[in-house]
Amino acid sequence: MTTHAHHSHASDYGRAFIIGIGLNVAFTFAEIAYGFQANSLALLADAGHNASDVLGLAMAWGATWLGRREASERFTYGLQSASIIAALANALLLLAAVGGIGWEAAQRLATPQAPAAGLVITVASVGVLVNGLTAWLFHEKDHHDLNLRGAFLHMAADAAISLGVVFSGLLIIRTGWLWLDPAVSLLIVLAIVFGTWQLLKESLSLALHAVPRHIDTAQVKAWLAGLEGVRGVHDLHIWAMSTTGVAMSAHLLMPDGHPGDAFITTVTHELQHRFRIDHATLQIELGDAAGCEGCGHP
Repeated sequence: MTTHAHHSHASDYGRAFIIGIGLNVAFTFAEIAYGFQANSLALLADAGHNASDVLGLAMAWGATWLGRREASERFTYGLQSASIIAALANALLLLAAVGGIGWEAAQRLATPQAPAAGLVITVASVGVLVNGLTAWLFHEKDHHDLNLRGAFLHMAADAAISLGVVFSGLLIIRTGWLWLDPAVSLLIVLAIVFGTWQLLKESLSLALHAVPRHIDTAQVKAWLAGLEGVRGVHDLHIWAMSTTGVAMSAHLLMPDGHPGDAFITTVTHELQHRFRIDHATLQIELGDAAGCEGCGHP
């Protein structure tokens, strides 16, 4: 017999996305305009980062909306996996965006150009406020969600990067070192790559149906094997349905007889409480596990 329980969390993040996207779109255009006016690659690099973050926020918002759509005969889990695709696309987008910035920064290191340091400081200071506010909007959200955690970390990193641009402008005024502008641009590139790499690894793993990082498969199996009446656990699979939802299926060998619906209800509740597994499907077997049809291993 196969029995399952499903647990879902539906939260509305629309307001945070709308405010965050609106603020960053306006600031990105301003930063591009003033970046050219100030002849500052650091500002243009930060603008490129903000532009990719805007698109990333839009994709994350769209994926959140798609994930709430009802399941259908064709998409039996609904479109929850859209959030995984959005996280992966966001990571790839960020890594692609930094390539051009890094190349231009390397060129300018060879032939430094004088930026309008005062204008750079003013615009970057606004960036600290805008990105800091956007990060705060996502600070209280569910950081178990890869999309929302990525949004928070990107915005917080943007605020720190903008602060770095402010300090580079102050140092240029004080020292006259023109190479600081492209050097800060390279530091921004490194910060983006460093912050995005983990997002890329996690989203790619989830797309390939890997067990989510917060779950230890051995612990889950040991807990199931320790339940009263269970003599064996096999064909255990754990995978992500979305960046927040986790599914599991397992075969439980219980030769003393089927434990009843109350047992299934208790186990699925405990799986959600202990391991954050939202959708558990348990197949109870009364005979020898070796005779289980469809099992890939004993």
